[in-house]
Amino acid sequence: MTSSLPGFLFAIPFFAAIVIPVVGFTNQKLCRPIALGALVFLSIVSVIGLSEAISHGPLSHEFGGWAPPIGIEWVIDGLSGLLMVAISVVSLIALVHAGPLVEKELSGRVIPFYSLSLLLIAALGGMVLAGDLFNLFVFLEIGSLASYVLVGVAGGRSLLSAYRYLILGTIGASLYLLGVGYFYAETGTLNMADMALRLPDVLDSRAVLTGLIFIVLGLSIKMGLFPLHGWLPDAYTYAPDSCTPLLASVVTKVPLYAFVRIAFWVFGMATVTTQIPILVVLGWVGAVAAIVGAYRAIWQENFKRMLAYSSVSSMGLIMLGFSLGTETGFAGGLFYLLADTLMKAALFGVAGAASYQYGASTVTDLARLRRNMPWVLAALVISALSMVGIPPTAGFFGKWHLVVGALEAEKYFAVVAILVTSMLTALYFFRMFQRVWAEESLPLVEPHVLETPFPIKMSLGVLTFWIIALGLGSDLVMGLIFESVIPKGF
Repeated sequence: MTSSLPGFLFAIPFFAAIVIPVVGFTNQKLCRPIALGALVFLSIVSVIGLSEAISHGPLSHEFGGWAPPIGIEWVIDGLSGLLMVAISVVSLIALVHAGPLVEKELSGRVIPFYSLSLLLIAALGGMVLAGDLFNLFVFLEIGSLASYVLVGVAGGRSLLSAYRYLILGTIGASLYLLGVGYFYAETGTLNMADMALRLPDVLDSRAVLTGLIFIVLGLSIKMGLFPLHGWLPDAYTYAPDSCTPLLASVVTKVPLYAFVRIAFWVFGMATVTTQIPILVVLGWVGAVAAIVGAYRAIWQENFKRMLAYSSVSSMGLIMLGFSLGTETGFAGGLFYLLADTLMKAALFGVAGAASYQYGASTVTDLARLRRNMPWVLAALVISALSMVGIPPTAGFFGKWHLVVGALEAEKYFAVVAILVTSMLTALYFFRMFQRVWAEESLPLVEPHVLETPFPIKMSLGVLTFWIIALGLGSDLVMGLIFESVIPKGF
């Protein structure tokens, strides 16, 4: 049973995505229960998979009776298991939140919304579990196609954003596939574990260096890393409110996971810091991305666009952590990735709630939350404090470990970047709250409604709970990362 867990983690959302159009054709109301039921089951199996990987070592599943490296292999280890838990749980919460929003803004497209969301989640799981570089590419593109449609499903301005996302995403995928081709030409294998054994003999090859550059560029576009983030602000701004919590929380994190897997498990720590010092370059790129993203967020009037640039900044911080070259830096980067997944789901969830209730889209419009939406306002406050890095939230402990990792590595530019980013983040959220409490309350659109629908309240409550709980349990999570996730070579 345990050897089949990797297959189950993909099959659960994938088959639900297939069933929904068939069942929804006769009864559309069944789409939501099927989707949520599948994600509850996926979350349970993900937790079991992580527990088994921690207790008994990595779980491997071979397909078609062909043993790796020739055959296809899916693997659950500490890193992939932890990412699968994060993807499944946050996706479940995001779809709970989306229920009322889908009925309002996508009433004629409920079936494609739930089917594509589950297809996206299945593809993200496939990327996390894939043991070879080509299957990672296949799932990368399946997930990207689902993302493009989810961004543009509402029509109007979102279609142009989806088209731009498609063009840049296709360039990113092409670069990644070119890089994989160079690796295969030099090593004769696509399996990551097998490639890790063969690469030391061909590291002097220009083909390997070229392949790595192509892969890094391709994945950087997919994860929205500055300055290759051109698709992200418009996509997050104009995508339907029912889609953005899911898209913003997990979609960019998995390409980052792919980079981490290739850099640290295929090439190894020594290679990417000395022989091919890609981490040195990405450390500076991450520092600049963190500061520039936070600076650009200050000047945005549209709330979702502000959060989009905040996502660019967060991706820079996470990349900075992974590039530090210390165990604490790596663990801090992974911890902040988990924290940012929760924070972005909560913040874009707040944006959706404000739009659902009052049609609020600008920072000034958030003044409407003050009167009749205390639950949503509380979620906004806690999430914002975590983004700034105020204890005891998860954001504070993530940044704390990043700073400690930077000090251990004696990379003081990283410490400066983290502190400057935190100050800029405090500035744009202070500007937002100044509007919320200083502006006169705008006229109520629906004065008889006291709060948002229960699914939205519940999802925001759960997310803010986990933002605080992850912070309070940071020692436990960091211990898990140090014990079961840190790759060899530090």
